[in-house]
Amino acid sequence: MKKVRLKVPATVANLVCGFDILGMAIHEPYDEMELRLTESPEIIIKHTDKFGLPEKPLQNVAGVVLLKIQEHLHLKNGFEVVINKKIKPGSGLGSSAASAAGAAIGANILLGNILSKEELVYFAMFGEELASDVKHADNIAPCIYGGITLVKSSNPVDIIPLSSPDLFVTAVHPQVEVKTSDARQILKKNILLKDAIEQWGNIAGLVAGIQKNDFGLIGRSLNDVIIEPIRSILIPKFNEIKEKSLELGALGGGISGSGPSVFMLSEKEELAQKIAEMMKSVYDEIDIDNYVYVSKINPSGIKIIDED
Repeated sequence: MKKVRLKVPATVANLVCGFDILGMAIHEPYDEMELRLTESPEIIIKHTDKFGLPEKPLQNVAGVVLLKIQEHLHLKNGFEVVINKKIKPGSGLGSSAASAAGAAIGANILLGNILSKEELVYFAMFGEELASDVKHADNIAPCIYGGITLVKSSNPVDIIPLSSPDLFVTAVHPQVEVKTSDARQILKKNILLKDAIEQWGNIAGLVAGIQKNDFGLIGRSLNDVIIEPIRSILIPKFNEIKEKSLELGALGGGISGSGPSVFMLSEKEELAQKIAEMMKSVYDEIDIDNYVYVSKINPSGIKIIDED
């Protein structure tokens, strides 16, 4: 196979209480990537979007991933990648993870699917390291596996796919910038034991609720006493968005990844749309441009559009 085109979805990391270990794929927004296997060993990156991201392989998230795969497999071939990025960098919706995971998946398809999903996550994490200085898989894993995933360990890679409850996701991306690296630096280095115990209970409750399809338990568990109180100060109107969403009937939600995007889970599409309208109106009132997405949980992750 010489060419493959991919639809690479956005992802919501952390799922409120699961910092760096929980994530889910959604349907929109998404990137489009086309990868071609070349006879020369050169890695060529091209962007057709407007974000001005670096195209030198060592400075590009997808490029770093492909270089690592090339080195690991001792390839004489190279890759040409064309990326149309629709997931805005710095959105908190897994933009860098989409490029990294798409590069890994695309390369693997072109090479005859010789790498396991765990290996794909491993290589894709080098892209996340370039973007945020940390190898984390909470966005990478759902992008590659689809649905909701639990990162049991990132070294060695141990990913546990979870069930995908029949829920709707409303996500708003206010057009303010929050860099993942900055959002990590403001976090506390030490936490109180009582807070850790409460957080562990929420994570365990959320995983159990997802597996049991227990919406009530999911809602009671979507609470973060460690990360959200700090990071929320970087997001305009976060508390208002969350309070109004819960008043409308959302199960719960919070910051998507490191922000500034905010997500909420709902049982019904009609409610998810009402929450979307509310989110938009809150940011419109203070003249902050915003994009709002309503999606079901994406069970398949990256999708092949075309292959040749």
